[in-house]
Amino acid sequence: MSLTRIAVVGYGNIGHSAVEAVRAAPDMELAGIVRRSAAAVPSELAGVPIVTDVSALGKVDVALLCCPTRSVPDTAPEYLRRGIHTVDSFDIHGESLLALRKNLDAIGKQHNSVAVVSAGWDPGSDSLMRTLLLAMAPKGLTYTDFGPGMSMGHSVCAKSKPGVKDALSMTIPAGSGVHRRMVYVELEAGADFSAVEKAIKSDDYFIKDDTHVFAVESIDTLKDMGHGVRMTRKGVSGVTQNQRFEFRMTINNPALTAQVMTSCARAAAHHLKPGAYTVPEIAPMDLLPGDRDTLIKTLV
Repeated sequence: MSLTRIAVVGYGNIGHSAVEAVRAAPDMELAGIVRRSAAAVPSELAGVPIVTDVSALGKVDVALLCCPTRSVPDTAPEYLRRGIHTVDSFDIHGESLLALRKNLDAIGKQHNSVAVVSAGWDPGSDSLMRTLLLAMAPKGLTYTDFGPGMSMGHSVCAKSKPGVKDALSMTIPAGSGVHRRMVYVELEAGADFSAVEKAIKSDDYFIKDDTHVFAVESIDTLKDMGHGVRMTRKGVSGVTQNQRFEFRMTINNPALTAQVMTSCARAAAHHLKPGAYTVPEIAPMDLLPGDRDTLIKTLV
């Protein structure tokens, strides 16, 4: 069996978990890691090629883009134009996601490559669950309640603001799909807390939620990668009322994000035509290793 060669782009929390997920996959091989600098290699990456340009890794089938969400629109096209499939965890819902998918779809079709967009857990695997719930009860309401837990995208956003040394954004569920953001910031020396607070609250990541910002001495003493979701739907199947469904999970945030990305890399490399896709557009079995007949006998 020919192994799918995977490059991990970025080595933060998600990149670290992506390396572990690729190494655990029976049908994949870690080609190497692409970073801004190949210096100061962490001890756990001893023997792993660390490069600043993916071309130095030789043949690469799929690049897992473990970089901040707002860098994905510029990063993904670079790989797609080289004929390398991409999987990202872009985590901004709505029009931004649609615009990214449309742009990467055109580039992928032009360069015979595949982009899987927003392949985290929300958007991502939770999006697939919402799709299934809608299929089971076409009329009704679905509520998605996150947390309590650390939001990586929101934390990265808060950390990017001028004057912020480090940041942690906690998502607190208020019920019925409403959330509160508790943002803790470790300030740079001389930073103006009021300016930092205003910059965070006015960002698109936070502007729609009840957001509270606090200055703390150390983010490291607060950080916990745990997160979770509770998804509920009450609706109508055919004409039958009061159908109730619930999906719940408690997770390590970067580990699940990386695993969903790694599974989507399999679909990109072996099952999808050139273009861009979100997770609900991919057949679930295309995410799994193994013989199709065996999977059908086991799962259906």
